[in-house]
Amino acid sequence: MNENELSNIIIGKAIEVHKILGPGLLESAYQECLYSELIDSGLKVVKEKPLPIVYKEIKLDHGYRIDLLVEDKVVIELKTVDSLIDVHEAQILTYLKLGDFKLGLLINFNVKLLKQGIRRFVNNL
Repeated sequence: MNENELSNIIIGKAIEVHKILGPGLLESAYQECLYSELIDSGLKVVKEKPLPIVYKEIKLDHGYRIDLLVEDKVVIELKTVDSLIDVHEAQILTYLKLGDFKLGLLINFNVKLLKQGIRRFVNNL
């Protein structure tokens, strides 16, 4: 499956989770539920995937953690904030760059309609 096909599945499952739970919960609740939905769909998903940082010649093994990584292709960064800000976008762009991933989804569950809380990012490797 390519990144776009995966993205469609992920967004559909995120919407399903949001319809059932609604806004107002902790990020960890949405993470666990979305993880479960994606696994039940037969996808390979890793929670809290360590993303090492290499600074000059120093490797920091656990510099960052990706909330969810789907099929080793799509990075999902989850938020439960009043509004997404530039630093959230910078964070997912950094994950895409450091991990050499093509596609990332920034999903904020703290919205009335989830489609208002989804942003898609492409890394033009």
